[in-house]
Amino acid sequence: MTYYDYLIVGSGLFGATFAYRAKQLGKKCLVIDKRSHLGGNIFCEKIEGINVHKYGAHIFHTNNKEVWDFVNYIVPFNRYTNSPVANYKGQLYNLPFNMNTFYQMWGVTTPEQAQAKIDEQKAEAVAALKGREPQNLEEQALTLVGKDIFEKLIKEYTEKQWGRKCTELPSFIIKRLPVRLVFDNNYFNDKYQGIPIGGYNKLIEGLLEGVECKTGIDFFKDSIELCESCSLKKNWHQYADKLVFTGQIDEYFDYKLGKLDWRTVSFITRIEDTPNYQGNAVVNYTSHNEPYTRVIEHKHFELFGQEVYVCPKTVVSEEYSKEYKEGMEPYYPVNDEQNNKLAAQYRQLATQEKNVIFGGRLAEYKYYDMAPIVEKVFELVL
Repeated sequence: MTYYDYLIVGSGLFGATFAYRAKQLGKKCLVIDKRSHLGGNIFCEKIEGINVHKYGAHIFHTNNKEVWDFVNYIVPFNRYTNSPVANYKGQLYNLPFNMNTFYQMWGVTTPEQAQAKIDEQKAEAVAALKGREPQNLEEQALTLVGKDIFEKLIKEYTEKQWGRKCTELPSFIIKRLPVRLVFDNNYFNDKYQGIPIGGYNKLIEGLLEGVECKTGIDFFKDSIELCESCSLKKNWHQYADKLVFTGQIDEYFDYKLGKLDWRTVSFITRIEDTPNYQGNAVVNYTSHNEPYTRVIEHKHFELFGQEVYVCPKTVVSEEYSKEYKEGMEPYYPVNDEQNNKLAAQYRQLATQEKNVIFGGRLAEYKYYDMAPIVEKVFELVL
């Protein structure tokens, strides 16, 4: 039986980056994943020559030059800039909220005019509260951006995302909304952003090069060598000195304190017999007229300008937000007071586990962009 310094459960960005760092330090690692492929949610499936983000759109962005240089050392990144468009009942608006949005919304052409319109509507919302603090997401958002932006670009989209009315969601979910008084459609403020040239599989392959990996292995149900009835969960210490766990934290502890709630997403992906379906990688559908939250056209992550027309077909994915049920993939933590309290209790239990490192979105019950995941692994003492 082979013995390892680290058994790493999950081959997503946290697990793969950890394995890379450990290997550089001369450590022997085994990475396992219950899926049939490596890469976690950043895995790409090749369809019609296009890298399709199988588990939803992923855009790498950061202000951290060390992180940017690191990922570009593994694989060069392209110059993709995230500039989503919102479709509200056939009307198109640029995101994030900027001068283009305000011109499309009100016809204003100067920052002064835009600010005056926003201030007027914010004042109406504040007056309606009659001196009290916002009690829910709807009241909070209205005091931040006013009724026009809220009703067309936030309200119904948020309700589709969360499966709850905005009046039923806590105010702290939306404590700030970015408002830019410039004509800038770049969604992120970060200095660096892009997509790996050749897709995210290139990044994962580079991180895991030379690392032993096994797919189709469920940490809670399967074993590797000892016996068919012994799960890795029960005997991982017979394989490795330390465990790196990136799965659901409540599942690790057999749900002893209760189950955490998640939101999940599903996708309907299809091939369109046209080289350019919507002209943009991301279009958000912000009304209830459409059941999906957004449509992703994957080729626009990697092909630009006339390159788009070199590939005669395109692949689009409709994204649907749903309440998580057992058997689905958990995506987003439900950051209400009840779940945050329960997650804190599980995190406390995690600190008591000897030789176990919990990391990533599922294991920490925390939403992460990709760059902070890499940063987090960099900060660990291996």
